[in-house]
Amino acid sequence: MLLSAVAETSEAVAATPARLGKVALLADCLARLAPAEVPAGVAFLAGELTQRQIGVGWATLRDLPAPAVEPSLGLVEVDALFGRIGAVAGAGSKQARYDLLAGLFARATEVEQRFLRRLLTGEVRQGALEAVLVDAVAKAAALPGNDVRRALMLRGELGPVATTALTEGAGGLAGFRLQVGRPVQPMLAQTATDVPAALARVSPAAVEWKLDGARIQVHRAGTEVGVFTRSLDDITGRLPEVVEAALALPVESVVLDGEVIALRPDGRPQPFEVTASRVGTRSGSAEVRRAVPLTPVVFDLLHLDGADLIDEPGAARHAALAGVTPAGLRVPRTVTELPTEADRVLADALARGHEGVLVKSLDAPYEAGRRGAGWLKVKPRHTLDLVILAAEWGHGRRRGWLSNLHLGALDPATGGYVMLGKTFKGLTDAMLAWQTDRLKALATDAGDWVVKVRPEVVVEVAFDGVQTSPRYPGGVALRFARVLRYREDKTADQADTIDTVRLIHAGSRGPA
Repeated sequence: MLLSAVAETSEAVAATPARLGKVALLADCLARLAPAEVPAGVAFLAGELTQRQIGVGWATLRDLPAPAVEPSLGLVEVDALFGRIGAVAGAGSKQARYDLLAGLFARATEVEQRFLRRLLTGEVRQGALEAVLVDAVAKAAALPGNDVRRALMLRGELGPVATTALTEGAGGLAGFRLQVGRPVQPMLAQTATDVPAALARVSPAAVEWKLDGARIQVHRAGTEVGVFTRSLDDITGRLPEVVEAALALPVESVVLDGEVIALRPDGRPQPFEVTASRVGTRSGSAEVRRAVPLTPVVFDLLHLDGADLIDEPGAARHAALAGVTPAGLRVPRTVTELPTEADRVLADALARGHEGVLVKSLDAPYEAGRRGAGWLKVKPRHTLDLVILAAEWGHGRRRGWLSNLHLGALDPATGGYVMLGKTFKGLTDAMLAWQTDRLKALATDAGDWVVKVRPEVVVEVAFDGVQTSPRYPGGVALRFARVLRYREDKTADQADTIDTVRLIHAGSRGPA
């Protein structure tokens, strides 16, 4: 299949608001893929690369050749070229990477160039999320959606599951099993506004501290250990502490779900970026380990000594976990149906510097890859009133609207505004329409991609925390920001200040 077919399908999906319409378009495209084309086709339609990252950003995509008239690029050919680009390293790599991209873009038509730019910058926002693609794979293969979802849960990657579904059918999907050493997608939590609301949905429940660490999945088979990230990347060599902890367990084979976190000597967590930086450091040397030691903490068990436990209720999985792990390796947990007792657990977690709590069903199975109703997270919400400095044009169903907002805090020292990050989350259609009209009227520099505006509009933003960030001039950035409402009752000079943001940041670090 030519890349143009995928690019045209992506644009058609983006222009189709209804989920069933998206599924039908995707299924038609998937059904026409040859077996060798399925992994790349599925990844591209999901807005991803099979290589995940190849070192190409907006700066690399400037000044590329004009589009070709006729399509000639094959899917497998493009995927292989991405692999070559990602492998470029050493002296002259920047130019070599550009030359390969230039050759690719010279052969790409206009629609293919648009698609490639969005694909390479992570901006394929066409509404073809994985759940939609799963339904499309099921439709293309004429299989029940639950069969495809089950296989995806166990395999962890949609590409191999889609390939099997489209080429081998139900018999092939039945062959997917939890395999020690091959990560599965982690179960995620839904959100509850507070502890009573969570217990109203799940009770009695286990209430556990919610740590602000890095999610890990640990696989051990004999003396072999693998440690994987939330995105299923293998980081075993970076985390010797986790390997040692796994090898110390009295088991032959095990799959654990948990986190690693950098702690201060007093047991309080370091800022998240400290943990993230250590996990991102490719070396697991003794020097790196001494500089930022990590503590592994586990909270679930998916497999134990030959038996898969993902379908067992939460209470049974935790009992098995407690039977093979020391208390110091497990996240603190209280089983209760009383809101007052659960609130005490939340208060204790917050007092120790953690994010909040998770309220977990005692009966729910492990819903890998899903935001299951059996897990509910409760975290205090921070809010700030910030000023919009610019906005980016949206994609997919947000095409034609100014969507991604650049947020700034007032700097009392200069009277200017300090950029803290971007968000497009929390915006309703009505808010998108209103802000597009309002911000276009305030535009000072209407570029093709980013529209800079006069700093006059104030928006209330919720966020999970503040982290150190060299990317922004203030040295800090908001984590998981989302828009709550516009503050038309406030002027820009009444917005929250960068000093307030830095105080929040300092508070998250705990006492010195």
